Amino acid sequence: MARDLAADLAVQVGRLQIERRDTLRMGAPKAHANDVVSDVDVASEELIVAAIHEAWPDDAVQAEEGHGRDGASGWTWVVDPLDGTRNYVSRTGPWSVCIALYQGEQARVAVVHDPAAGETFTAVDGGGAFLNGVPLPVPSGPPLGEALVGVSFQPNTRTKTRAGRLIEALLPVVGDIRRLPAALNLVYQAAGRLDGGVALDTNLWDIAAGALIAREAGVTLGGRGPDFTTELTIGAAPSLWAVLSERVRAAEA
Repeated sequence: MARDLAADLAVQVGRLQIERRDTLRMGAPKAHANDVVSDVDVASEELIVAAIHEAWPDDAVQAEEGHGRDGASGWTWVVDPLDGTRNYVSRTGPWSVCIALYQGEQARVAVVHDPAAGETFTAVDGGGAFLNGVPLPVPSGPPLGEALVGVSFQPNTRTKTRAGRLIEALLPVVGDIRRLPAALNLVYQAAGRLDGGVALDTNLWDIAAGALIAREAGVTLGGRGPDFTTELTIGAAPSLWAVLSERVRAAEA
């Protein structure tokens, strides 16, 4: 089953990342100076892509570090082998392994694995969301003034400026804010650890798996309109959705 393969691969890659953390080597930055990559990112992606190709050779793969491939089956695997590289290399926060499977434009399977915590979040379209095999209940949110809200954004100059405006608007009216990699932002909403969250200027591999898990757990997702995008993803517990999304959209106007 695709979910089982993805979960097994994510755990295997997570072990590799823990084992190689003391010996990692940094590569040249990618899109900008803060877009860092290590040899562990690359090795993780190579392992995942090779295993997917062996199991489903006709499937396409879209992967962050460039090891994607075309396919003919209509199914596409979307892979972020290490979401939160800056946290990983600096030892300042969590990171995750993210694998999603799309049929056409629809996400069908998702896995987000947190290697340090030993937590594996999974979902199948229409089948609910799970944490280490235990179903996640629909999150219930507090009033906005007590809500814990996650914020994720690309660390380039333009998006940091945009994030600064958003945080300036949100911080006085919410309980508190946490900055997290996008996938963990979404699955923490699914688990009820965050009451809502916002992600700015992500890539599909940053949010594909986390978004399906959040949706299957009952988190309400959207963007500037009813559908979330990589440019703007808003999530919240259903009871908090209207007020939080209104505040975010007003700050983004």
